[in-house]
Amino acid sequence: MWIEVLLLAKLAKGPSHGYELRKAVESSTGRALSNNSLYPTLRRFVDAGAVLRSAEDQEGKPPRHVYTITDVGRELLRDTLADLPADVADNDSEFLARLANFAWLEPTEQLRVLDARDLALKRERTRLAGLALAQAETWSRMVLDEVCRRLDAERAWLSGIRTEIEATPEEAVTTEEVS
Repeated sequence: MWIEVLLLAKLAKGPSHGYELRKAVESSTGRALSNNSLYPTLRRFVDAGAVLRSAEDQEGKPPRHVYTITDVGRELLRDTLADLPADVADNDSEFLARLANFAWLEPTEQLRVLDARDLALKRERTRLAGLALAQAETWSRMVLDEVCRRLDAERAWLSGIRTEIEATPEEAVTTEEVS
């Protein structure tokens, strides 16, 4: 689903062809996006009416397809960004794809996404801390303690983001900034 979020967000900034989309996602996330995930996702968007596909002529080459987001696609983007279901809230890619596109959301929606992520991290930290306490093997306990430390660090980071959101006047944060 994170791929869908990133592709729709890139298309919301303007029409693009597949290669441009792939490069834009890679440059903003550091993750390579294969054609085997890109084009089937775009095809699903076209079939769902979230994206339009048109052919653009190229001299001496076959036409290339240009993708344009529709109103349905914009609504899908907002709905997906504003929702971080519990079953994916612990997935780094899912959360970071939403966070990278927080400009599309109202502060209350941003805070709900942060809350979902924080709760997932808190639950995982509690589970791992229990395992660490029960672990007799020193190296395994050390690894579990380190993972717990990293979860604590991310929760502190989320708290800082929450503070920034709460300190920003609502009228200063609008989706018009990114349209």
